[in-house]
Amino acid sequence: MKKIILTITCVFSVVFCLASGLDKIVNRNYTKGSFSIANNGKVAHIIISENDFIGVKRAAKDLQTDIFKVTGKTPELLIDKKSTLPIIIGTIGQSTIIDKMIKHNNINVAGIAGQWESTLIEVVKNPLPGIDSALVIAGSDKRGTIYGIYEISYQIGVSPWYYWADVPVKTSQQLFVIAGRHVISSPAVQYRGIFLNDEAPALSGWSKKQFGGFNHQFYEKVFKLILRLKGNYLWPAMWGSAFNDDDPINPVKADEYGIVMGTSHHEPLMRAHDEWRRYGSGKWNYETNTAKLQSFWEDGFKRTLGKEQIVTIGMRGDGDEPMTEGTAIDLLERIVKDQRAIIEKVSGKAASATPQLWALYKEVQDYYDKGMRVPDDVTLLLCDDNWGNIRKLPKLNEQPRSGGYGIYYHFDYVGGPRNYKWINTNPIQKIWEQMNLAYEHDANKIWIVNVGDLKPMEFPIEFFLDYAWAPDAIPAEKLKEYGIKWATKQFGDSYAIEIAELIELYSKYNGRVKPELLDANTYSLTHYNEFETVTQDYQNLAKRALELYKNISATQKDAYYQLVLHPVTASANLYELYFTVAKNRLYAKQGRNTTNTLAKEAKKLFEKDAAISKFYNDTLAGGKWKHMMDQTHIGYTYWQQPPVDKIPDTQEITIQEKAQLGIAIEGSLKSWAGKTTVDEPFPVFNFYTKQKHFIELFNKGTKSVNYKIKTPNFIKASVVNGRLETQERIYLEVDYTKLPITKINTSVIISGNDNSKITLPIIIDNTRFKDEKITGFVEQDGYVAIEAVHFTKAINKRPIFWKEIKNYGKTSGGMIAVPVTSETQTLDKNTPHLAFDIYLKNTGNFTLNAYISPTINFTHTDGLKFALSIDDGEPVIVNISKDDQDNKAWEKSVAESIKIFKIPFNISQNGKHTLKYWMISPGVVLQKLVLDTGGLKPSFLGPKETFINHK
Repeated sequence: MKKIILTITCVFSVVFCLASGLDKIVNRNYTKGSFSIANNGKVAHIIISENDFIGVKRAAKDLQTDIFKVTGKTPELLIDKKSTLPIIIGTIGQSTIIDKMIKHNNINVAGIAGQWESTLIEVVKNPLPGIDSALVIAGSDKRGTIYGIYEISYQIGVSPWYYWADVPVKTSQQLFVIAGRHVISSPAVQYRGIFLNDEAPALSGWSKKQFGGFNHQFYEKVFKLILRLKGNYLWPAMWGSAFNDDDPINPVKADEYGIVMGTSHHEPLMRAHDEWRRYGSGKWNYETNTAKLQSFWEDGFKRTLGKEQIVTIGMRGDGDEPMTEGTAIDLLERIVKDQRAIIEKVSGKAASATPQLWALYKEVQDYYDKGMRVPDDVTLLLCDDNWGNIRKLPKLNEQPRSGGYGIYYHFDYVGGPRNYKWINTNPIQKIWEQMNLAYEHDANKIWIVNVGDLKPMEFPIEFFLDYAWAPDAIPAEKLKEYGIKWATKQFGDSYAIEIAELIELYSKYNGRVKPELLDANTYSLTHYNEFETVTQDYQNLAKRALELYKNISATQKDAYYQLVLHPVTASANLYELYFTVAKNRLYAKQGRNTTNTLAKEAKKLFEKDAAISKFYNDTLAGGKWKHMMDQTHIGYTYWQQPPVDKIPDTQEITIQEKAQLGIAIEGSLKSWAGKTTVDEPFPVFNFYTKQKHFIELFNKGTKSVNYKIKTPNFIKASVVNGRLETQERIYLEVDYTKLPITKINTSVIISGNDNSKITLPIIIDNTRFKDEKITGFVEQDGYVAIEAVHFTKAINKRPIFWKEIKNYGKTSGGMIAVPVTSETQTLDKNTPHLAFDIYLKNTGNFTLNAYISPTINFTHTDGLKFALSIDDGEPVIVNISKDDQDNKAWEKSVAESIKIFKIPFNISQNGKHTLKYWMISPGVVLQKLVLDTGGLKPSFLGPKETFINHK
């Protein structure tokens, strides 16, 4: 995963690590030249200088504690003293002992000194008189040193999540750092942080219970986590809270720790919005209340003067709402000018000497697009749409701004089309795809992500910060490897692959549709067996997760529950609840005698959801996480959360005593009983796909009914007769060897001892294509379904080539043309495209459905585009951005995590054809193609692909 450059010199090796952390440099066994942190019951002492930063000295004490946790032995922490084999920690230009080694050429800090947050970790022989060998951790600045300390902590076995997810320490009596000069290079993104937001009721309730509120005891836990993850930036909780006012020690501690503080996108000059409620006078309106707002802001900036911070400038309406309609750009520019005057007045320096940002959030971006500008030294913080789709990026090759650009991203949101706060729904594949756009477009000054309650976003938080440090070290091809390495760091090697897959799959499933948007109508109950399939997939995942929970050590169970088992089992239960409700409602219409049983089952599943949350709150880790799962998530009726979870409505019916046989068929909501013929089409049996199809027999009465199924000799039923108490699914399968090569119409007869006789018409397509050997996508039951990642051929054109993002999106993955900074393409035969071989039985006017990720136009053009063609036909150009300004269309696209574009085509010949997907704009991600030849039915994911390989 790491990008490493090895330079061999005559004395030692030099390893420059461009990733956020080094490759493994701590071993449990000695190798030649290694430095012993712990061995034979002894541990190395730690040496620091008195004149180093408070944050460095505090982190050194953490390393002292961490070594004790791992080994059971406490190293002595020495201030400007010597030891024979110590760990020497210090900041270049600040630490007396580090500077002495530099002066005597005992360490080489070339490439580190003067850099931003860079670190040298080196085993040095005789670094100073009286010291035989030392492990030297030297930082280019305060955080460079701190990151080096925590790199060693992580590698010896103390996870950054030891507190926030109860990840147990990996104990060992022997710890050795391999010989060599190990360098952690400066990060790609200068400021990397998190925003604690939408924090009620969970985080606010927990912090009050645990610490008495959002005070310095709480924030010290947050600061340590951020630094251990090599982040450096924080927007604090602000729902009714005020970081600098609630506890005056908060900003002091932040500065000591080395955390760069900010305030959210709508809180100017370091004042929390809630402070206006507490101390403000008059309206939050600059036109009518200028003097009081200026005084309010000036007092806030004075309070934090001299501390490391990024000051938000600009202004939104009261309560994070737009300002009054028709707000003039010149007013906003005046506000910014006046705010910068306050900064100059208070600081006594030019405003450009104080880091500032202007967030182009929601309607503020419109002001920018209409011509509003801020001084060049202000960072323009570009934003996503609150649903993980970046709205704007810098123009390529434009004049650089000294303040640069940043990104404000979301893992959590309160607002339309629906809040999503309860659980992690952020696949790292999606994060990678969007933040890669930001990185490649040089929006790399600030990356900050809204993480809601912090928990349960542990995995995506660490990924976001790691990726911000070194995007080149984590290409799309290494996302799976990243997950495995992360699981290894938390739980060890034994189950890392399985844990990584569990996390990848649950976040993928939750990324399809937010749990808050899930209901009984999301997935199709009848078409393509969709709802049952996704529910069963989650049940299978839950079984795997629970089995692993039984096998892992007792010390790991709390961490495993938080990071893996809870999100899997809670989500799986939610899916089963809504699937059960959907079946209950259908069965009520069909009169099945299991209807009321399902209503009771739904009630149990609803109660199970509450029990899962209660266990998390009250039992997990001895009740440590009380309130962390207080967030409601069932019973939404509009965008805002319900005050309490509400069980979905179910139905109960009166069940007759007399037995009555009923039949339902795959793909239909209808049912049939008595003497009748099924009058809706049953799925067509296809020689190439050889799928089985099912019917369901059910009883409408309390007494049992006997049944028989009569089939032709070339159709096999999984059950041919029986006694039916409730219901039974029966699969039908065709033996194509017993049939002529043609299309056959036949029937199956189902009869019961209640005098019922139901005839089911069957169509079997046993025809063949001219080609005997077929590899491609075949027409089945009126459609051809194609996963984009299973292309027949990828046509590249240097420097553009196609990249697969495995497990991206709603089904199998995504295809994107890279680099994403490529120019818009003009269509010709050499334009990059993907080719898919398809085989059709029918001809006519068909509709091709293209499933495209809901990427927003970031290119400063008239829209993001792609094109589709069949065979050598003229490509049809599609603009995916034409409805970007349509709020209903946007809500639909983010709620469903997809945009589906319908393009008509006429196909006049059956047989083999080649469907082509053409790149025009960069950044467009194709997930799936479905050609509707007359039989496509509505579903959330689309039908499963119809690929066959007959060679």
